[in-house]
Amino acid sequence: MQPCPFCSIAVGCGPARMIFEDNHAVAFFPLVPATLGHTLVVPRTHAPDLWAMASTEAERLLATALRVGAALRDHLAPEGMNVIHSAGSAASQTVFHAHVHLVPRWQGDAMGPLWPGDGAGVRDAAVLDGLADEMAALLCPLAPPRT
Repeated sequence: MQPCPFCSIAVGCGPARMIFEDNHAVAFFPLVPATLGHTLVVPRTHAPDLWAMASTEAERLLATALRVGAALRDHLAPEGMNVIHSAGSAASQTVFHAHVHLVPRWQGDAMGPLWPGDGAGVRDAAVLDGLADEMAALLCPLAPPRT
């Protein structure tokens, strides 16, 4: 089994351009950033994704992402910013240690669009309505069904 590269960075043993650290998380530029200011925010404690983390740890990670993202916005003044957390290989996760990407964006940058083009995506209204009702019942069991 390969050692976790983000665990190594979190304890100061991996290559990284560190920009922030506290007792719970570190923030650093990846070795090959997608855009200027692209930053990874990583918890010091290993967990494969947000849903595997204790809620207090996930909250700390996201609070750090908000703090670092605000500093990036103030300093770089990007036209936009993506905040990305990928969970699982189907979601393009390649390092299975929870992390948040902060990606400052400008028109015409190297990232390109993140969403499917026109005509792509789920369009079956009955399927979408059914899933909305199922999720509403799971999240708020006393709520009446949508009409």
